[in-house]
Amino acid sequence: MINAIAEVMPELWGGSADLADSNMTTISGAKSFVPAEWSTHEWSGDKFGRVLHFGIREHAMGSILNGIVLHGNTRAFGGTFLIFSDYMRPAVRLAALMGVPSIFVWTHDSVALGEDGPTHQPIEQLATLRAIPNLDIVRPADGNETAYAWKTVLERRQGPAGLALSRQNLPVYARGEADETGAVYAGAENTAKGAYTLLEASNGKPEVILIATGSEVEIAVAARQQLEAAGVATRVVSAPCLEWFDEQPAAYREQVLPAAVKAKVSVEAGLSLGWNKYVGPFGQSVSIEHFGASADAKTLYREFGMTAEAVVSAAKSTIAAL
Repeated sequence: MINAIAEVMPELWGGSADLADSNMTTISGAKSFVPAEWSTHEWSGDKFGRVLHFGIREHAMGSILNGIVLHGNTRAFGGTFLIFSDYMRPAVRLAALMGVPSIFVWTHDSVALGEDGPTHQPIEQLATLRAIPNLDIVRPADGNETAYAWKTVLERRQGPAGLALSRQNLPVYARGEADETGAVYAGAENTAKGAYTLLEASNGKPEVILIATGSEVEIAVAARQQLEAAGVATRVVSAPCLEWFDEQPAAYREQVLPAAVKAKVSVEAGLSLGWNKYVGPFGQSVSIEHFGASADAKTLYREFGMTAEAVVSAAKSTIAAL
C-alpha cells in the first residue's frame, strides 16, 4: 500500500523503529535519508532519501515525525508494533494536542500475532489510544478498506492518525458483488465515514447488528451467515474508525446503528472499554478482557472466545433478554 502511494506522492516518506520487514514500511527502490558515506550493503544513503531508519526508539520516532510534519510540505509515517505504541505515547499525545497530522503505522494489532506471547500482544492499546482526544485510530478490515483509510488519513490534516493493521492475512471482500451466500458487500469508499453497513440483513430489517473492526470483521461475517441460516436477520457494520463515525451527521449514525434495533454486539480482539456507547444498554461485547498467551492465532481466538460461535451466542442471548 505504501509503495503504491509513494509512486504518486513524492512528498510521502517514512520508515520504522527497526521493524521494517515486519511492518512493511520500506518504500521500494528509495534511498535512505542518511549521508551517502554512511551507506551499507543493505541500503544506499542520499540527502533526498525517503526511507527513515529510526532505530529501536519508538518515542524518538514519534517526536521526529512530529517535527518533520510541523516543518511542512511533506507527510511522514513511522511504523512499529501496536504494543510498542506505549513507548511513544507522549509523542502521540503531543501530536494530537498540537493538531499535527503525523501518521503512525501500528501493525501486529491483536493476540493473533501469535507465539511472541502476551508481552507483544495488544489488549488495552486500542481502548487507551482512542481515549486520546484528536487522535484517529483506524483499523481496516481488508485491503480495500486499508486503501481508503490511507486516502482519508492523507486528506485529513487536523491531527494525527494511527493505522492498526493485522499480522495475519485477511479476506478481501468483493465489493458490490454477491458472494456464494448471496450477500452483497458495500463499497469500501464508506471507510471515510468511520462505520458503515458492510452487509445488510437479508430482509432489510435487522433483528441484531454486529459491529466489528479490523480482523474481527471476518468473524462477524461468518456469524451473520450462521444467524441468517437460523432465521435471525443480521446486519454487519464495519467500523474502521470510531472517531470518523462520531463526526458524521446524526441522521447517518442513526441509519447505521438505529436506536430501534436494541440488540447490538461489538466484536473486537481487545478490551470492550468504550464499546457501550455503540452497543447501547442492551448490547453485548465479544472481547478479550485479559492478557494473551503464546500460541498460534487460531488457538488463541478459540480459547479466548473470539469466534463466530461466540458472536452468535452473544447475539441470541441479547435478543432473548429484550
